[in-house]
Amino acid sequence: MSSPASSPVARHNTAHHYGSVAKGFHWLTALLLLAVFPLGYFANDLAHHIQSADFDGSQATLTRAALLFSLHKTLGLALFLTALLRILWALSQPKPVALHPDRRAETVLAEVVHWLLYGALVAAPLTGWIHHAATTGFAPIWWPFGQSLPFVPKSEAVAAVFGGLHWLFVWTLAVALGLHIAGALKHEVIDRDATLRRMLPGRAPEVTVKAETPHRALPFLAALGVWVLVLAGGGAFGLYAPHSHGPADTAAHGDDHSHEVVTDTAAAEPMPAGGWVVEDGTLAIAIVQMGSEVRGQFDQWQASIAFEEPSAPGPAGTVTVSVAIPSLMLGSVTDQAMGPDYFDSASYPTAEFRAEIEKLAEGYVADGTLRIRDQEVPLRLPFTLDLNGDTAVMSGSAEVNRLDFNIGRGVQDEGSLAYAVTIAVDLTASRAP
Repeated sequence: MSSPASSPVARHNTAHHYGSVAKGFHWLTALLLLAVFPLGYFANDLAHHIQSADFDGSQATLTRAALLFSLHKTLGLALFLTALLRILWALSQPKPVALHPDRRAETVLAEVVHWLLYGALVAAPLTGWIHHAATTGFAPIWWPFGQSLPFVPKSEAVAAVFGGLHWLFVWTLAVALGLHIAGALKHEVIDRDATLRRMLPGRAPEVTVKAETPHRALPFLAALGVWVLVLAGGGAFGLYAPHSHGPADTAAHGDDHSHEVVTDTAAAEPMPAGGWVVEDGTLAIAIVQMGSEVRGQFDQWQASIAFEEPSAPGPAGTVTVSVAIPSLMLGSVTDQAMGPDYFDSASYPTAEFRAEIEKLAEGYVADGTLRIRDQEVPLRLPFTLDLNGDTAVMSGSAEVNRLDFNIGRGVQDEGSLAYAVTIAVDLTASRAP
């Protein structure tokens, strides 16, 4: 049976042709892929440059990198939604018959590639979105998409798993896309049939059709098997494990990435009179970059605390906190933060806060100096204190200007990186025996 060469374009598929809706989804997907792939490539290339020792802190480079990443992420989510709609529409429609049904192996292989392509079009942007939601970093996703996802915690482990999956699925998408394009070109150049032309906009070409092609299970199951092999291969090569942030970070973390509060040991200063031992706590920082808040915390720090509760407002003790800068976990911008224009952890691996503790009419304050890099700046850190026998629970925060410590001096635009950095500390301590 033949279809007229001048048949009008219908919205729905037929046994002969693809409808206008399927064509629209196909070419919109193609346009988004043509944008997303090069954006991701150039954004990652800039990111590697920013993290290298050769980076001079150029504001223009940081702004360009953030723009490329935001474009890549936002268009990637547009691709995700388009792919979902395309798949749902394809499943609801009759599939136009293959023009060479006698070539059984070729027909099955083409459908396997289609299923791989459909899966990667959904999986690659979705895992990228989850990775973005699980970590903290610059380059926000633009409206109408959000920065967070339900049930996705801010977690380095989660970010590592989905970052590895995203990388794996992007390459799977690239391979499937390459096979799809190669097949289309074969039909056009070698077979000289209407396979490609019936997906082009406009009136459908004349084709000979015997019957509709059902959605067979064999190609889907074969594609599913390929996906299992792809995922297993990613696990075998360790793509889902957290990656090191460089030699300094490896030295700081050892073989695990658990948060560790190091209190007074034999190697630390002698226990002062009225000393307290920190049992648990977090030392965190927060800064706004490209309009999004970036949060992180130091995995290793030690505190020497001498404190006696006075009966009236006045002096209450002293505190010294030493912080291992390379132990900072700051999501996707950790490597950048360790660089020479920022913390320069290779040259200045330790920060220190020394202060006198004072009881106020309401609350407490640690009044002293904070040294980061080669700069020492006065700092008052107000805090609350809940004393219950030999246990104390403390919580406090303060704000500093990063430029006071020569951190990120190449970025003078607050719209790109805010000057204000919030330092927050929460800890539970027990009185030393």
